[in-house]
Amino acid sequence: MTRRARAGARPAAGGRVVLVGGGPGDPDLLTLRAWRALAEADVVVADRLGPRSVLDDLGPDVEVIDVGKTPGHHPVPQEEINRLLVEHARRGRRVVRLKGGDPFVLGRGGEEVLACREAGVPVEVVPGVTSALAAPAAAGVPVTHRGVVGAVMVVNGHDPVPASALAGLRDEELTLVVLMGVAGLDDLCARAADAGVDPEMPVAIVERATTPTQRVTQLPLRDAARAAREAGVRAPAVVVVGRVAAPDLLAARHTPTVLSERGEARASRASDTRPTRSALSERGEARASRASDKSGAAPRGRLVGTAG
Repeated sequence: MTRRARAGARPAAGGRVVLVGGGPGDPDLLTLRAWRALAEADVVVADRLGPRSVLDDLGPDVEVIDVGKTPGHHPVPQEEINRLLVEHARRGRRVVRLKGGDPFVLGRGGEEVLACREAGVPVEVVPGVTSALAAPAAAGVPVTHRGVVGAVMVVNGHDPVPASALAGLRDEELTLVVLMGVAGLDDLCARAADAGVDPEMPVAIVERATTPTQRVTQLPLRDAARAAREAGVRAPAVVVVGRVAAPDLLAARHTPTVLSERGEARASRASDTRPTRSALSERGEARASRASDKSGAAPRGRLVGTAG
């Protein structure tokens, strides 16, 4: 792929790594700082999840390295990803590590920051909209709701659910959000039942959140694993367990428009407004210039795109 850099070599002038949180999938949820980093990139090391469509807007001279993982299949080990980041930065290149969600929420961002710092490579982290919060919101599920629950726990679905999470569900003191939880849904439901969690506890499974193909499945805990299999639920998906996942929680108020119901409209708007390949660099430079004129400093991240 590329020649291995000599051990101990210092990065050439200008070489650096930027870990960019790409959000849950919709490019409109990228931050201003993320767009600017992409506009400045020489190399983009991209995950499978996140806003993959932005790769089509990069200039022809930008090298894209695909290191995406699928369940049970990791063709590029994390150690190799770390090496790629360091090697390209040492060659004086501006490297963007485009990750789904937020780099520091079950994204191995900490490991990549350590690899860069240990190699003496400048590294920056651009926060992203984590799917742990965005997926429930896109499905109209508030992870906290006054008078219902005021705490959230986010866990990795590849590992057994912590006893503290099960106790919180049993006592109805928290909302449990499980990332990468489809394969372990049977185990989650069995452990919850053994821990005394109410079998009628609401569950929401949000597939492909914030994309035009988003799908939401809501059902009680006792039926969750079976119904998910029958419905053909597939990763990527976020599992939300708690009273806030009840379908009628917001029925007495204005219910947020579920993104899956307006996917076609968003896709149409996005195709009209998203930057073209040649415009991405110009957009980044213009945004950087405006931000500099206004504040004299790098801008804080904010959401861009349609407000919907």
